[in-house]
Amino acid sequence: MSLKTLDLLVFGIYILGVIAFGVSFSFRKRTAKDFTTGGGRLPSWAIGMSIFATFVSSISFLALPGNAFGGNWNSFVFSLSIPIAAWIAVKFFVPLYRRLNSESAYFYLEERFGTWARIYASVFYLLTQLARMGAILYLLALPMQILFGWSIPVIIICTGLSVIIYSMFGGIEAVVWTDAIQGIVLIAGAIACLGVIFWTIPGGASEVFNVAFEADKFSLGSFDFNFSSSTFWMILVYGLFINLQNFGVDQSYVQRYISSKTERDAVKSTWLGSMLYVPVSFLFFLIGTALWAFYQQQPELLPLEIAGKADQVFPYFIVNQLPAGLTGLLIAGIFAAGMSTVSTSINSSATVFLTDHFKKYIHPDPSEILSLRVLRVSSLVMGGLSILVGVAFNGVESALETWWALASIFSGGVLGLFLLGFIVRKTTSRQAAFAVLAGVLVIGWLSIPAILRLGGTEVTWSQPLHSNMTIVMGTLTIFVIGFVLSSFSKTNSK
Repeated sequence: MSLKTLDLLVFGIYILGVIAFGVSFSFRKRTAKDFTTGGGRLPSWAIGMSIFATFVSSISFLALPGNAFGGNWNSFVFSLSIPIAAWIAVKFFVPLYRRLNSESAYFYLEERFGTWARIYASVFYLLTQLARMGAILYLLALPMQILFGWSIPVIIICTGLSVIIYSMFGGIEAVVWTDAIQGIVLIAGAIACLGVIFWTIPGGASEVFNVAFEADKFSLGSFDFNFSSSTFWMILVYGLFINLQNFGVDQSYVQRYISSKTERDAVKSTWLGSMLYVPVSFLFFLIGTALWAFYQQQPELLPLEIAGKADQVFPYFIVNQLPAGLTGLLIAGIFAAGMSTVSTSINSSATVFLTDHFKKYIHPDPSEILSLRVLRVSSLVMGGLSILVGVAFNGVESALETWWALASIFSGGVLGLFLLGFIVRKTTSRQAAFAVLAGVLVIGWLSIPAILRLGGTEVTWSQPLHSNMTIVMGTLTIFVIGFVLSSFSKTNSK
């Protein structure tokens, strides 16, 4: 389907405006600190909207409705874990990082356990960001492919290059302010989409709920205490651990804590961003279920090749069912939000490279010009690698589940190391290193089936736990073994 002239105009003007707005911040950048933290000038509401937008991105906007369309509301349980993780974050993590006042999230690990801990955590963070950026670029390509008919790899490459330009010059201020704009546009667009579905489905909104309840589409999954499949409890535990990792050791979140003017502002922005995501993710799942009911009632409106690809149903609806102008605005909003989210990952990854690697091992005291050059070159490299990962995502069965599996694998149990250092104060560097080695072995063992499946190899055997439990078991292994070793050494010393 070709895009209407009005939609093309709205799309073009919006995207060019966002890029120009982002690049305009480059004229204000005088120091590397401005590039990475915004000089502490950012208001709490904007940072909160940026945290929310980091949660949402195109992964949520496209993959969550696809998940609800193809299944049920089991994945919504992930959102229910966020308030718990946010409370822990504002109680412990935010004060810690504000007190340390370091641009690096991994400075604390070096203070507790030495250089190896900082390298370990920062490398796994970079791997996680590559997987995340690849998933977002792939999901951005889905509506563009329906709109323009281009191949998905070509769209990923073009989008990636645009994001690289935006990221190299905008810095954290551009990321935060554009995130705030995208968050507002996407919420409004999602509400408009749901309104159109309710208005146009035969029988009205009540028909959506009647059809969906009959098919058990609102199910949160089995409540069996089973961690080998996607039960309610498995998703809740996974969500708690992955969100604790986000709030506790994710560079992009820590940068926002530091970018806030005061600790109180950092706490307010964390609560705003996290709590806003819960009702908005509810909205995304409702859209997916409503789309299922919409096309159940009118199956002739959905081609068979789209019906079998749940992640592509919502983009198809946006292009084919929304009024002219709104289609262009929503597609532009999704596209720009994805760009902004990838830009966040690129910015935080570049900060990690500068603070955790370049300044540590190459040039301890670089000039501001050299620091900015390193930030921009590392942004270019990370952006280029993310394009390759995005192309590799092409053809996956579920982008959301693939991203979750990769996030678990690349977590590296870093949260366990952080909690070990934060809670068990007597743990030594050697004990922590041994615990990490054990954690990596557990992660590797649990990841084998998921890695083989992602590589297209048929797996005839399975692990006793769901692949999403990899981060949980890796974290617990590191923490428990470190705690036992620390307790054992204290007992022997008496």
